[in-house]
Amino acid sequence: MNLLDTMKERILIGDGAMGTLLYSHGVDLCFEELNLTHPDQVLRIHQAYIEAGADIIQTNTYGANYIKLARHGLEDSVKKINKAAVQIAKKAAGKNTFVLGTIGGIHGSRTSIGTKDEIKRSFREQLYCLLLEGVDGLLLETYYDFDELTTVLKIAREETDIPIITNVSMHEAGVLQNGIELIDALQQLEDLGADIVGINCRLGPHHMLKSLETVPLMKRALLSVYPNASYPGYKDGKLFYENEPEYFEKFAMSFRKAGVSLIGGCCGTTPEHIRALVKGLTIREPIQEKLVKKKEVKTEVVESELKESQPPTLLETVRKRHSIIVELDAPKHLNTGKFFEGAQALKDAGVDAITLADNSLATPRICNASMASLVKQKIGATPLVHITCRDRNLIGLQSHLMGLHTLGITELLAITGDPTKIGDFPGATSVFDVTSFELIQLIKQFNEGISKSGKSLQQKTSFTVAAAFNPNVRHLDRAVERLEKKIEAGADYFITQPIYSTEKIIEVYEATKHIETPIYIGIMPLTSSQNAEFLHNEVPGIKLTDQVRARMALSDGNREQSTKEGLEVSKELIDVALEHFHGIYLITPFMRYDMTVNLTEYIHGKVDVIVAREVVQTESIVY
Repeated sequence: MNLLDTMKERILIGDGAMGTLLYSHGVDLCFEELNLTHPDQVLRIHQAYIEAGADIIQTNTYGANYIKLARHGLEDSVKKINKAAVQIAKKAAGKNTFVLGTIGGIHGSRTSIGTKDEIKRSFREQLYCLLLEGVDGLLLETYYDFDELTTVLKIAREETDIPIITNVSMHEAGVLQNGIELIDALQQLEDLGADIVGINCRLGPHHMLKSLETVPLMKRALLSVYPNASYPGYKDGKLFYENEPEYFEKFAMSFRKAGVSLIGGCCGTTPEHIRALVKGLTIREPIQEKLVKKKEVKTEVVESELKESQPPTLLETVRKRHSIIVELDAPKHLNTGKFFEGAQALKDAGVDAITLADNSLATPRICNASMASLVKQKIGATPLVHITCRDRNLIGLQSHLMGLHTLGITELLAITGDPTKIGDFPGATSVFDVTSFELIQLIKQFNEGISKSGKSLQQKTSFTVAAAFNPNVRHLDRAVERLEKKIEAGADYFITQPIYSTEKIIEVYEATKHIETPIYIGIMPLTSSQNAEFLHNEVPGIKLTDQVRARMALSDGNREQSTKEGLEVSKELIDVALEHFHGIYLITPFMRYDMTVNLTEYIHGKVDVIVAREVVQTESIVY
């Protein structure tokens, strides 16, 4: 009995969710481990789906790969778990039910989980385990990252001739999260050798059917669909699905009319949903012709209306000449007088941008987007807004980005953010839906006019993205590797943590001179010996030299002398930084903008000397 030959003759019914049933029974650990610890429980679920009418069941191996099992300390049990899973499924299937070896996506909607090479190794290991046990086909399901799916499909197709089913997952009907349309994705999968192509997870029957309306019958591959029961609800700490099985019955013939040859269920579905599909599918013969709905005219993605009126970006500026940006944090209270006084003074001093942190040290301040908008309107200065991964989930981040674009704020710094535990509210939670790498990628995707879900924004944003670089580490080479990965993610330039050593500045130059991406060197003037000791001992990512701490200690208790010494230390650092870098990033301590104004004026003076010297050298060469 051949799976593909059978599907060409009649539409087959797949099974439903394994995890949903295990979860409903109180299992909230590693579902795949149950193949070893509770095989009878897994067997009963397989049998329940077969009794409901499933022609195909899938092994309990969705996350049975090295990367995902490592989260549970089971990375050395990949072979045992996959082998047991196939044996259990085969025991339930007998001779009349097909068994698919399931391999789930690793990235999901997050590309930071596992590198491409790690995913390849992990996939091959699981693939060989399933093939050795003799599955009837492979099911590659729940792949939001299309690049990951095409990567593993190529590997699988090279290793086996058995049928391969590839199911993509979408946040929005008809479009993948990278913006590619479903029909284009399915055609690419067919071209790469998939025998059955389709969709699963996230969406219910309604949106999956809508997604298939514009998908024609494929030249060679068959179509599959595994919808969720519904969107999940959340009550008393548990997820639940409210969809009635009879709802699935209504869609069975509609899926046939859409050209589907394999219909199953994903999250939230149970044997009752499969029974409903069997009941509703009154004709099993696959259709040979399909009336395809014309694709809606794609909304044109236009360039930002603000782009033409924007001044040169900081990237353009720092590539042409020495540039100064100054951080001036929004107040922790509602009295904004001194802030705008400082912003005006910095603007008058000639800074290229005023940067605003995003609740630095996890302490609530006035929204930096609001203050940035006012800085632009009232002061006429360019704002550089920091965005952390800590405070907003993926929905909030996208909303925030759209808001910043609408306000005409285009200079952004994407950072992870200090954990909430160090702030004023240790009971608050950190979100971290994305990493700083993924945030950079998200912002760049917005510049293409595409949201995270792949939906058109109808307009391209024009963000320039800075990223953080912390050179105050023991192994600078590793920090540089991280910097290079951020460049791959799309970072346009970098801003460092404050540096307090001329030797470190030179070391950073030597370690990064092969990199063309500009770097702004962070300089934060010290205000007192107490300030120096606090930064050195309590603030992550900042280290002072013993010499600097000793110099500040000599003026301890004398505010005027401490200020003078703090400025002298900063100027010595600036002298070295200007010889090696075009960008200087000044951080204003405790709203002491007088200090950063002083340093700004000093930098302009030094730059004038440097420029004059370069002119003389050029004239000498010409002469």
